[in-house]
Amino acid sequence: MQYLVIAYDYENALDKRMAARAAHVKATQKLMKEGKIITACAMIEEEKMIGSTVITNFDTESEFETWLSNEPYVKGNVWNMEEIQIVDVKVMPKD
Repeated sequence: MQYLVIAYDYENALDKRMAARAAHVKATQKLMKEGKIITACAMIEEEKMIGSTVITNFDTESEFETWLSNEPYVKGNVWNMEEIQIVDVKVMPKD
């Protein structure tokens, strides 16, 4: 399941983001090595991190939902889940 996830942070969530960042980076890099996450980016505005974008490549909807519900920025109340955008995408093959 390839999705573009656009997740803005809650207002004034920078301290929570920084507290959860190490776990987020570790988990994301592991899933990138497994091919489950294609890419992930911090969104920046006025030199501050304000959210994230992630392109996923999970085998099933259930696997995607499990990842999202356990994502450190979700568990740490960083991403504003009321305004999260999840868009079906098809990533262009590299070859």
